[in-house]
Amino acid sequence: MAAAASHPLQYRRLGQKEADAACRKHAMLQTGRMGGQRAVFSFSDLSGVSFAGRDLRDADFTGAVLRGADFSKARLDSASLFGADLEGATLRGASLKRADLRGACFRGADLTAADLSEADMREGAITAADRNVGLRTVDARQEANPTSLAGANLQRSKLVGIVAARADFSDARMKQANLHRANLRQADLSGADLAGADLSGSDLTGANLHDAVLVGAKMALSNLTQADMTGVLTDKAAGADVGQLDHAAMLAEHELWCETQAQGGKPLNLDGADLRALKSLVARNLPALSARGAVFYGLNMQGVRLAGAHLEGADLRGCDLREADLRGVRLQGARLNMADLRHAALGPLAVGEGRWLHADLRAAVLRGADLTGADLRGARLDDADLKGVKGLEPA
Repeated sequence: MAAAASHPLQYRRLGQKEADAACRKHAMLQTGRMGGQRAVFSFSDLSGVSFAGRDLRDADFTGAVLRGADFSKARLDSASLFGADLEGATLRGASLKRADLRGACFRGADLTAADLSEADMREGAITAADRNVGLRTVDARQEANPTSLAGANLQRSKLVGIVAARADFSDARMKQANLHRANLRQADLSGADLAGADLSGSDLTGANLHDAVLVGAKMALSNLTQADMTGVLTDKAAGADVGQLDHAAMLAEHELWCETQAQGGKPLNLDGADLRALKSLVARNLPALSARGAVFYGLNMQGVRLAGAHLEGADLRGCDLREADLRGVRLQGARLNMADLRHAALGPLAVGEGRWLHADLRAAVLRGADLTGADLRGARLDDADLKGVKGLEPA
């Protein structure tokens, strides 16, 4: 028997005026006034529309296209966002308690300080009535199933008791998020930053935590059966702990070596070391430093001078590298997810008459990094992961 043809959905486009009118009627319903009516935006295209501060409890956004919409501080408790597309939407401080988020897409959305307590993020597929086959699945979007929060900003969000089995949180920013008693079975948390998050009592059976950050995370009574913990960054040193060494003297020796053009001091080799104990490298003079595979995660490195440094494979996720001198730096395969590189110098470094050393970022991961105002003249970016990068001028 041949499979029934999938018919594309017809979305009705609604602008700000129509959305505001529906919101007013919804507010009247919430307060028991005559003429009130539940806001139903199912299968509507509301891209770019603002719902900031609106009370939309119990509203229906099933299958709606809400790309780039603004829900800042909106109340969406118990609302249906089943299969909705919220890619790039702003939900800062929004309340989504007990909301139906099955099959929704939040790729690249900003949910900073949002409250998603007891929200349902299980898999979901939109279906429609069909006279031939009864109910058929509607292929509304590629991301409809499972729920996707890939690259989303969930810092400090309340996700207590959420049901998010198989949900995609890859590369999400989840610092200090409250995931107490969350159901995260087989969820994809690869590359997610969960520093300081509360995962106590959560079910992470079969979850993918590859390269995730769990520094300072609360894990009491969490179930990690068959979870992939490869490359997870925790409070435990990921290499030689610089905090156990006289790092102040070591850095001073390297700076002297640079300032005297190798006539005094000695070069510093920190290959494979865990440098988090340094806390700060602000404005330090460390050109030609060798720190291949070293862990710099979260360090304040504003204005640091690392021209010509060897940082291949280093972990620089979340580092503050504003106005850093990174001319001619080797960053092949380095991780710079969410790094702040605003106005950083990544241009060529003069190494002799007519000779230039270009910054090498081949195969580096810069997901969500901010390169606004950065000098990238001549920088090699072959095979670099630039998903969600800010401030990068198109080629």
